[in-house]
Amino acid sequence: MLDALARRAARVLDHAGELTLFALSVLLGVPRRAGRGSYLTVFYSVGVSSIPVVAITGLFIGMVLAVETYHQFYQFGLATRVGGMINVSMVRQLGPVLAATMLAGRVGSAMAAELATMRTTEQVDALSVLGVDPVQHLGTPRLLACVSLIPLLTVMADFVGIVGGAWICYQVFHVEPHFYWNNARDAVENWDVATGLIKATVFGAAIAILSCHRGLNSGTGAEGVGRAATNAFVSSFVAILVLNFFLAMLLGSLHDVLWPQTKGIL
Repeated sequence: MLDALARRAARVLDHAGELTLFALSVLLGVPRRAGRGSYLTVFYSVGVSSIPVVAITGLFIGMVLAVETYHQFYQFGLATRVGGMINVSMVRQLGPVLAATMLAGRVGSAMAAELATMRTTEQVDALSVLGVDPVQHLGTPRLLACVSLIPLLTVMADFVGIVGGAWICYQVFHVEPHFYWNNARDAVENWDVATGLIKATVFGAAIAILSCHRGLNSGTGAEGVGRAATNAFVSSFVAILVLNFFLAMLLGSLHDVLWPQTKGIL
């Protein structure tokens, strides 16, 4: 029993060390200039192609949030304060987490499948023969794309969600727009926006590193490609949830240190 646990712990530590070295190798490729066309295609795939799914996700999350919170607030005569709850929830938590989750399924799986296919067809080996580091050549552009564009997509998801929630409150529940926005405008602080962007940036880095690692270390054949895509999404999703918890704790503590007079109020 103890031997089995020791072997499992050794495998976990070995995998963690391998992933850390892979991440460092990808980061070392950031100052270097990649080949022509290495960034444009990846940035388009991560950013432009993801706009519809992220917009739809943000819209319906904001609308559902309005429906669920209105009835609770209405019981206490606080219907006009629903906007503040929607805005804070979208900017601080739901926008970054749900946008990253959708992109882990769309972008992360695609990255892993693409790189696994390149590995299966020996294109990765060909890059090594030509003297090109495949980790930096293939991983660094994807890391930069995710870190740069996922925060922007999160901002779009926040905006669409806020508009969708406001529209439901206007049209369905007939909340007065003036009082709605008057109570909602001061709910979101600059710190809330910064928190959401920091989370989105970290989530983007995690998606890129885990997906590229799964793709470049996949098995052979169609089964290996499918397994790499599945493992990339599962790993990214779990990483998003775990990182969200620790970032919430860290950023919350940092906020209390920087602005102690607001503790217990916000």
